[in-house]
Amino acid sequence: MAQGNAQSRRNNEAVKTALAGILTFEMSDPRLQTLTISGVIVSSDRSIAKVYVLADRMADERAMAGLESAKGRIRSLLGAKLGWRATPELRFYLDTMMDDAMRIEEVLKDAPASASVAKDEEGYPIEDEDA
Repeated sequence: MAQGNAQSRRNNEAVKTALAGILTFEMSDPRLQTLTISGVIVSSDRSIAKVYVLADRMADERAMAGLESAKGRIRSLLGAKLGWRATPELRFYLDTMMDDAMRIEEVLKDAPASASVAKDEEGYPIEDEDA
């Protein structure tokens, strides 16, 4: 089981590294210039690769359209770089991690002051013995 997990990580990293090189050095579409690959998950049979990308918030729709239009070329280049018997089908997803983090940060700014008060194991505030 551990070997499968290690192999999956190697496959994910191989595809991520190859795609990063392809997008950086081999694609001239300006819509793809602001993309960052945040993660790749390759299926166990290597038939599908889910690719998560971060894009400039103002141009994320354009970037995703650029990826979709260049999907065939990217897959062809990926196949040449990987040398696998079959090249996985690419499925691109917009990674919302940064938006989620910003939303959480905003919520935490509005947290009530009582959230930082020391509490006992049942959640009740621990009263200061000096008072």
